[in-house]
Amino acid sequence: MQIELDHLFVCTSVGAPEAEDLVRFGLQEGPPNQHPGQGTANRRFAFVNAMLELLWVSDAREAQSERIQRTQLFRRWSGRGRETCPFGIALRPAHPDCIMPPFPAWEYRPIYLPDPLVMHVAESGLEEPMWFFLNSMMRADRERQFIEHPARVRQITGLELISPVALRSSASQTMVESSVLSSRKGPEFLLQIEFDGNRCNQYVDFRPKLPLIFRL
Repeated sequence: MQIELDHLFVCTSVGAPEAEDLVRFGLQEGPPNQHPGQGTANRRFAFVNAMLELLWVSDAREAQSERIQRTQLFRRWSGRGRETCPFGIALRPAHPDCIMPPFPAWEYRPIYLPDPLVMHVAESGLEEPMWFFLNSMMRADRERQFIEHPARVRQITGLELISPVALRSSASQTMVESSVLSSRKGPEFLLQIEFDGNRCNQYVDFRPKLPLIFRL
């Protein structure tokens, strides 16, 4: 399928103090972002082909409003790492003519996205990541946002999701079949992010603060 990774998020504490561990590792932080009307905010780290977000609920009332409720973002954030999977994984077209979502999805039009932009969100449970598709994004958009990192990592080249629950949704199967990620069962929610083809055969474990392992 003509899709590729655009960005991923991990739910964190308010203000994402966990980001400081990524900075100490050698990532250069980009500008943070607010999501008006959605009740969330983030801290961001840009790479050549994708972005990593640390996301939290900044306004519980907005995040639980009727307009936002179907996203289940408040439940995902408040139950992160215990009852719910703390991750979200967004896809984009690999080619401009690939504009339809690769899985069954509903249209989400948050107020911070100008018309006619839309997110296509998959119907899946909170035991899986939030899967969504952005047909307005292309790789060139991420390349423009890239900031060189002191750690000299440039590109996300692989994702492995470890989960205590087997993936069952059609969206998750699409992700695996499209080689966006691989998955396996494990005792806790964990995401392994491979950079630059794992050329140094090293890894950095950010647990327990973040359920992330970098493979370098």
